[in-house]
Amino acid sequence: MAVVISACAPRPGNEALEAVPGTITGAQVTTVYVATTRAPRGVGSTAFGSAWSLGTSHAAFTVSIPPTHRPGRVEWPNGKIDPVTSFAVLGSANLTPDQYAGTLARDPRLPAGIGLYVHGYNHTFPEALYRLVQLSVDAGTGGVPVLFSWPSAGRPLGYLADRDAAAFSRDALSRTLIDLVAKARGGTVSVTAHSLGALLTMESLRQLRLEGRADVLDRLSVILAAPDIDPDLFRAQIAVIGRRRQPMTILVSPDDRALRLAGRLGAHRGRLGTLDVRDPRVREAVAEAGITVIDISDLPPQGLARHDRYVEMAAMHEDLVAARSTAGTPLAQIGHAGVFVLDSLRGALTEPFAP
Repeated sequence: MAVVISACAPRPGNEALEAVPGTITGAQVTTVYVATTRAPRGVGSTAFGSAWSLGTSHAAFTVSIPPTHRPGRVEWPNGKIDPVTSFAVLGSANLTPDQYAGTLARDPRLPAGIGLYVHGYNHTFPEALYRLVQLSVDAGTGGVPVLFSWPSAGRPLGYLADRDAAAFSRDALSRTLIDLVAKARGGTVSVTAHSLGALLTMESLRQLRLEGRADVLDRLSVILAAPDIDPDLFRAQIAVIGRRRQPMTILVSPDDRALRLAGRLGAHRGRLGTLDVRDPRVREAVAEAGITVIDISDLPPQGLARHDRYVEMAAMHEDLVAARSTAGTPLAQIGHAGVFVLDSLRGALTEPFAP
């Protein structure tokens, strides 16, 4: 527990999002949108803390990414915010629901799709925002990045409070998904949900099915990264959600220490994100549920908790898409139910049951 907690120390607060006058030559600049159940720290403020809000706030941030950016990393400011070396906010605005909808609908990147990120446990608002920026820039898909930020306490010992905060936000996420699908103009909304954000996402998808919103569910492409979900709870959720046009993808690492700790806190029950894809029972369950499971243990973790390997996959996006078009390879099977192991050196997938 001490190792995991020390690896998940609190990150910088909202002072890291103070706007700077401008960027520099060679820096990338992107605008991200925010829907959040965190309460703003003042009327019209774009500073969000850990307090819960019954209403959903909206905002937009324009962020500069330094020329020295390394894929998979967030370059945090060290003291004074400097666009030469760190991520930097160039401007932000609190938006009314109508302003948010109108601005997003006019975004020129919309034809390339919408990518929604739902962060996990122990995330401050700045970390969630900058993680989305990193994922968006590294993947290079050119779509519209949107953050759904629920009121995580942003503290290593706030796990139980975070579980409640995630459950508190499920209706707001369902409404956000409905709105984004409407804005996508017939395109797909890609959802990446990490850790407890995956539990929140599954509950929202279940809610959409119960509301009869198949029109929304059919337009969602969902990735659950290191999902902090009890496997039996997941089976119950899938039973309600049902098979989807595009199989859900689950990224797992059996050696994820944060999820092992979560399992101990949950009466020693396993977590979905630590599934062993080499277990024949997992293969049978995956085929029955119609989902895709990928073991990403070969990717380097950024911390001792081994809970964040998924951030490295964004930089591999173009290579994986290119390899997917090669017939006869395991990667070409993505989009179908199955279990795979990621080989990070070759940027390819292998089937764990292949001879």
